[in-house]
Amino acid sequence: MSRLIRDTIAAIATPPGKGGVGILRLSGPAALSIGASIVRFDRSQAVKSRHAYYRDFYDQAGVVLDQGIFLYFQAPHSFTGEDVVEVQAHGGPIVLDLILKAVIAHGARLAGPGEFSERAFLNGKIDLLQAEAIADLINASSDYAARCAVRTLSGGFSTEINQMLDGLIKSRVFVEAALDFPEEEIPLLSIEKLIDSLAELSNACLSCLGRAKQGATIKNGLRLLILGEPNVGKSSLMNLLFDDERAIVTDVPGTTRDIISEQIIVDGVPIQLVDTAGIRHTSDEVEKVGIHKAKKEIAHADHIFLMVDARDFIESELKKLKDDWIQDWSLNEVDWSWDKVTVLVNKIDLGSQQSRLIESAGVTGLYISIKEQVGIDLLKKRIKTISGLTDVESPYIARRRHLDALERTHQCVQSAIVALKQGGMLDLAAEDLKEAQKQLSLVTGKFSSDDLLGEIFSNFCIGK
Repeated sequence: MSRLIRDTIAAIATPPGKGGVGILRLSGPAALSIGASIVRFDRSQAVKSRHAYYRDFYDQAGVVLDQGIFLYFQAPHSFTGEDVVEVQAHGGPIVLDLILKAVIAHGARLAGPGEFSERAFLNGKIDLLQAEAIADLINASSDYAARCAVRTLSGGFSTEINQMLDGLIKSRVFVEAALDFPEEEIPLLSIEKLIDSLAELSNACLSCLGRAKQGATIKNGLRLLILGEPNVGKSSLMNLLFDDERAIVTDVPGTTRDIISEQIIVDGVPIQLVDTAGIRHTSDEVEKVGIHKAKKEIAHADHIFLMVDARDFIESELKKLKDDWIQDWSLNEVDWSWDKVTVLVNKIDLGSQQSRLIESAGVTGLYISIKEQVGIDLLKKRIKTISGLTDVESPYIARRRHLDALERTHQCVQSAIVALKQGGMLDLAAEDLKEAQKQLSLVTGKFSSDDLLGEIFSNFCIGK
């Protein structure tokens, strides 16, 4: 996917602020000549690729701006696939800005967000999955997310996609050949083998999709909503998991009147934890607003912890609790799916219950005591289960567009199998397989519109 690029870009690659070292990069056909101008290399002097030079850095007037390391990477043996120069100076924002102004004065232009990574993609050094993984690695919210991003960056995700693409292409070749030469009778055995191959491809797609979904959870985090009546321990749970007094806790009902949201990590899983106002009938107008907000949050939650007081909870009436909440608080008006609800039965220290997990009436319940920190390990295990990361095998950091493309690919392959089983309708199977190949190609960027590329790389930081 290489293309002719005539201009040379420059950017500061280290983050804003002061540090021991600051790095500026140039990439493009004039990178070496521009870099040589600011370090005053003699034109007769050959600059060695991948060789470190300790030099003074000059502006156009010949004033020394700083001293540091000059590195040259000759195309195509560089990150972008172009000539690249790296200047390592002292990490002060003023001096780096002065060096950047100097290279721009010599003919470079300021790089846009993600333009170095985009050039690496366009020059075939990395595919689109790997390019996106660079941004995901930089923005990783946990060490787990960082490891998954590295796995994608190293090409594991791309390898699976490309293997599926190879299988799709082979299947398409067979189907298209059969359509082009209808006079050649196709043995039934060949159709059966094709169906078997597509079934294997379908399973591979589902497996890859499963790891991608896990990676998406790791990347984006799990939005976990704490819901319940006043004084059941919602804010105490927030403070316990956050390990700080983030929410005000008192014996007075209705203390929390607004949404409190915090990002935390629980056993490697990034969680957006949302505490809400206690739901009850009240005449307080401010509290009513908080309760209305709490109910609206239900639709945005990946999972809900519905907290109840152990002293008021009867295990055999779990179904009644489910029905009462829907009826009493008009929760049928929102996206209230009980498969995304865990009932937390808190304050077991005030009774005789033991910490345990229960399943009844299609609802999962968990007995805990936040005050005495009983059952908290079970709670964290439940969070891991909810996230789908209890038995993870090599997840890949993934984005919504990857999931959509893989789901669409699986649908198309399944549709092709149905068409072949129903009397060998090759024309329909051919269209399905063509669309499946297009969808998979979107993942790695073998088929991408300029609009898609612009949207992806615009979210990168400058200098990467």
